[in-house]
Amino acid sequence: MAFLTYLSYFIGGQVALTIAFYMLSVVVPKAGFVARSLASYMALVVCAIYGVLASIALRLVGKQQIAQWTTARAFKYVMAATTGITFEISDPEHHLEKVRPAVFIGNHQTELDVLMLGCMFPKYCSVTAKKSLKNWPFLGWFMTLSGTVFIDRKNSKDARQAMSGAAEEIRSRKQSVYMFPEGTRSYAKDPVLLPFKKGAFHLAVQAGVPIVPVVVANYSHVLYLKNFTFKSGKVPCKVLDPIPTTGLTAADVDDLARTVRERMLEELVALTEKAQGRAIAMPAQNGKDGVVKASGVEATLS
Repeated sequence: MAFLTYLSYFIGGQVALTIAFYMLSVVVPKAGFVARSLASYMALVVCAIYGVLASIALRLVGKQQIAQWTTARAFKYVMAATTGITFEISDPEHHLEKVRPAVFIGNHQTELDVLMLGCMFPKYCSVTAKKSLKNWPFLGWFMTLSGTVFIDRKNSKDARQAMSGAAEEIRSRKQSVYMFPEGTRSYAKDPVLLPFKKGAFHLAVQAGVPIVPVVVANYSHVLYLKNFTFKSGKVPCKVLDPIPTTGLTAADVDDLARTVRERMLEELVALTEKAQGRAIAMPAQNGKDGVVKASGVEATLS
């Protein structure tokens, strides 16, 4: 009871503080950045608690594979109500519903991409994470309960070996995964893609499942940390056609990653032009193909 009392006081205080900053933003626009940051933090805490409870309940009734989808949708609606931000998903061919299992990949801009996942995350899909996180209190417990696909990097010599266990899980459980091949956030003001790491592509090839690219417009007009911009708004996000990997081997991974990246970059520029209402030039490659040559598996949700 004491814990619940302290928790209610904490949440109540955060809500009051958030409302105060929203009111202040009428005369001090930068206060809106603080207000939405606080609202996002609280939404994440509340939905994480909900996620643990939902994961336990769904596991008991044999529906573990939709636990992350359920939690993601809850975050979508809470964030829309408290910050006014959402991602509009364009999936004309209904790939999110029809393609399973698959390796979904997307560009990674900021922490707000968690909300993008809340808006587009398909059923029977999970994030990936390093196996070392499995035993972490709370976070690891939620990941385990909700069906996260863990990648064993510690005892692996290269990306292919690290992905072998995850590939088997995808096949046996018909469980899709979502990964960020850039491996880290870009925090870019203009539409760019960082070089792709190859872990996601090795995983798709080993599992023999298609890659489904998901492209999100650059949303620096909504969130840009360097000048404390954090506004309400809608960000377009498009699901591209699946790219099959049947018959491919590890020798094809470089070309596969390069082809997918080029396709995503073209769509990123087009979507950003739509979102920001301005013409944007295609970013120069400077003679590089945008694929990391070293083998690595850091293409996971960060």
